[in-house]
Amino acid sequence: MESIKYQTEPKEHLYLAIKISITIAIDLLIVFFLYDLFTNSDAPVLFQIVVLLFYLGLVGLYFFFAFGVMVGHIKGNGVRLTPQQLPAVYNVIEKQSMKLGLRSVPDVYLLQSGGVLNAFATRFVGSNYIVLYSELVEAALEEDPQVLEFIIAHELGHIKCKHMTWRLLTLPGSLIPFLGAAYSRACEYTCDNIGAALAPKGVRNGLLILAAGRKLFKEVDARTMMRQNYTRTGFWFWFAEKVASHPHLSNRLERQKEFTLAPAISVMRKPDEFVTADHSKYMPS
Repeated sequence: MESIKYQTEPKEHLYLAIKISITIAIDLLIVFFLYDLFTNSDAPVLFQIVVLLFYLGLVGLYFFFAFGVMVGHIKGNGVRLTPQQLPAVYNVIEKQSMKLGLRSVPDVYLLQSGGVLNAFATRFVGSNYIVLYSELVEAALEEDPQVLEFIIAHELGHIKCKHMTWRLLTLPGSLIPFLGAAYSRACEYTCDNIGAALAPKGVRNGLLILAAGRKLFKEVDARTMMRQNYTRTGFWFWFAEKVASHPHLSNRLERQKEFTLAPAISVMRKPDEFVTADHSKYMPS
């Protein structure tokens, strides 16, 4: 099957390179600090190493078990999709995984979420997982199946681009304020591009349903929502996105306006009467 073509958000590579550089620098500083600490301490070096490894092991075990419990909860309470279990949805996952050139189809679970419209991808002990919240799947199947294809393609994009692996490997780099969030937002834009490449007809409603819910999304005008970027100004509107892991939905819609607007209004220009404060020079976008 022919692989699809998509555009990676350019800033994703930039922020990842910065995170890698900072991670290496922090690791070297830690090594230097520990070396200096060991060489200037009266306690035996072996004893200090054992104590250090013990505490590092405790921290690692805490996060390992916390994450393992989350995955165990998903496996025990979610419905794993298979060719026999919700085959129509699984068929979409299988076909998209092939188009993206994934080595294997990830484990996908349907999870009841109390009405939350969401989905996410994660990785644990070498295995990839995708969790689809049931309310989102219900809305997509009832109103617009293309929405589900877009959402699934977006989450598969995280696996394709190895976003979870890179976030773990560059975790020290996320200690720099705003950098981790900026990288995460860039990853989301990339995955939106992958979703648009695999399910272009699901982009508009796929993003609007996250904003307005399973019923009202059909009444929302995408063009008007994108204009919010020009009519809603101010520091907090701008700053809220800079500390968030996901871009504003209005920005995500505008990035995909090729698919969200009808051909007659596919090119949207910024109205002259609106003046926005440019805060971008202060923070990564």
